[in-house]
Amino acid sequence: FTNGLREVETVMQSEAVLIARKNLDAEALKILEKLLFRIKAVTQAKQNKYILLNAPDEKLSEIIALLPGIKSPTVMPLATRGWSSVHSVINENDFWEIFETLKNKGAEGILVLSIDQMID
Repeated sequence: FTNGLREVETVMQSEAVLIARKNLDAEALKILEKLLFRIKAVTQAKQNKYILLNAPDEKLSEIIALLPGIKSPTVMPLATRGWSSVHSVINENDFWEIFETLKNKGAEGILVLSIDQMID
């Protein structure tokens, strides 16, 4: 939503930097580690998407081979015989590379969702 406005020129580029002293006490180090963990969880999530799709069972192994996930995709049978639901995490850029292949292998009802935090 832009209210009819458009970008004319970038005035400034910036980045956030986290700085700490070398000799932090144990309590401060614990807080720093918590903060870094949370920042990494959010930044890792931004480049990944959660994908859900329905796949015909006869093409399941081919479709799973395209979706590595964190460890492996989650596969659950659907109420409709011969079909399964496949859930996986995939890099957003990789998804656009394999989207057509998934469709050609019979994948249907493909949902791509944002991830808020991702913890390995």
